[in-house]
Amino acid sequence: MSARVAVVVGNPRPGSRTLAAATHVARELSGAEPDLVVDLGAVGPGLLDWADPEVGSLVRQVGAAELVVVASPTYKATYTGLLKLFLDRFAASGEGSLQGVAVPLMLGAGPAHALAPELTLRPVLSEIGAVVPVRGLYVLDSRHDDPTAYADWLAESRPRVRAHLTSGAPA
Repeated sequence: MSARVAVVVGNPRPGSRTLAAATHVARELSGAEPDLVVDLGAVGPGLLDWADPEVGSLVRQVGAAELVVVASPTYKATYTGLLKLFLDRFAASGEGSLQGVAVPLMLGAGPAHALAPELTLRPVLSEIGAVVPVRGLYVLDSRHDDPTAYADWLAESRPRVRAHLTSGAPA
């Protein structure tokens, strides 16, 4: 598969477990390393400046990707404010929208918030233009580096994501 793949991570800590998990999911879904990795913890205060050219460029690149894994740690049962700052650019700035398939992924400390990707992140991704053909993925922090934590979800989701990518289905 030769889709353009992006990863967006809303963890305030650069190089986080969330980044490792999102990159793993992108690799498993696409069969290759992601073309673009946006680690928002490393982007800095440009996220607060609507005229920042670097952030504008990142928004356009993510928007044009055919597959985007959007990941966040779970904070107070939802995704981070850092990720919200980035996603707001798609809805309000005229920078564009997500045009491809998006996969919501969240990591959390316990199972109590396992529905967070479905209830909080998936609707936002749909609202800003993405096709979200699979259920959101929730992984326990303690298992972020355990391939078996992803195996069932990948077995169910991989064929559906690839079908969307190869069919050229409109977003």
